[in-house]
Parts: sequence; structure tokens; C-alpha cells
Amino acid sequence: MTEQPEQPIPGKPTSASRTTLSHIMTHNDTNLLGTVHGGVIMKLVDDAAGAVAGRHSGGPAVTASMDEMVFLEPVRVGDLVHVKAQVNWTGRSSMEVGVRVTAERWNKSDPAAQVGSAYLVFAAVDADGRPRPVPPVLPETEQDKRRYQEAQIRRTHRLARRRAIKELREKRAAEGFGD
Repeated sequence: MTEQPEQPIPGKPTSASRTTLSHIMTHNDTNLLGTVHGGVIMKLVDDAAGAVAGRHSGGPAVTASMDEMVFLEPVRVGDLVHVKAQVNWTGRSSMEVGVRVTAERWNKSDPAAQVGSAYLVFAAVDADGRPRPVPPVLPETEQDKRRYQEAQIRRTHRLARRRAIKELREKRAAEGFGD
């Protein structure tokens, strides 16, 4: 029996998996300073990004990394936080998800202000936890195309950083330094 060549997976537009998760912040979410704990925001970011990654890949996806988590302004009790996520870039089995966090202040009628952002990498996995292929993302707008290009730059930097750290550790091990 001859093995059939793997058929390419049809791409999905950016809008197919884009999502927004909204949450009202309560006293249970605060840190010792009385503002919302950064870890609470990070969990919301991971939840929204995970939903997008699973939706785009058509199945389970796990967080591989989170980078460039930026907190721009504090979030307070009563604020309505919106976590907007979309797939920016896809590889064979991985996806970069961009997330923007905004907050509507409970005591003001101002438009929602951006309070944070992050980039996460997810790996699509099968039932046994092994990587599985994902559909290519098809950027639709000029903004989507810019995000795709920027995601490629971040990927190059991630891989270069990982390679440089590995080489340094190997060099130190060869010199007799056990970390």
C-alpha cells in the first residue's frame, strides 16, 4: 500500500477565530495594593488566547509560551475588562496569538482604555498530546498583515534567543560549570 501525500489544510481567515472575553473585576481579584493582581489579568489573557487557538486549530491547543506581557495601567475593582485575542501567525503546529486588554472604568463614562497586551504561542495537540498540524492563518486587513509580519519577527527572535541560551549552557557545561 502506498502512502498518500499529506493534503494541505485549507487556511482560515483571521476573523474566524477572533474573540473577546469580558469580565467585571471584584475584590477577589485584588493584590495588596488594592488593584487587580497581574496574575488575574494574565489568566484572562491565557483563557482568551486559548479559546482563539482552539477555535483556529479545530481542537485542543496548549500554551507554549507567553512573552511581552505589558501592563500599561492598573485595573481596579468594578472595571469591566475586555480581553481581545486573535491568531497573528501560524506555523506547522504552532500559533502566535495577540491579545489586547482594555478596561471600562466603572466610575467614568470614558471609552475603554488599553491597560495591557501580550503575545502567546500555542501548540495544537492531538489526543495523545503530540503536535498536530494547524490551518494557515489568512490575514484579511492591512492591520492583520502587519501583525502577521511582526509575529514572524518575534518568532525569529524567540528561536534565536533559545538557540543562544542553549549554546551558552553547552559551552558552560563543557567548561565544567554545572548549572
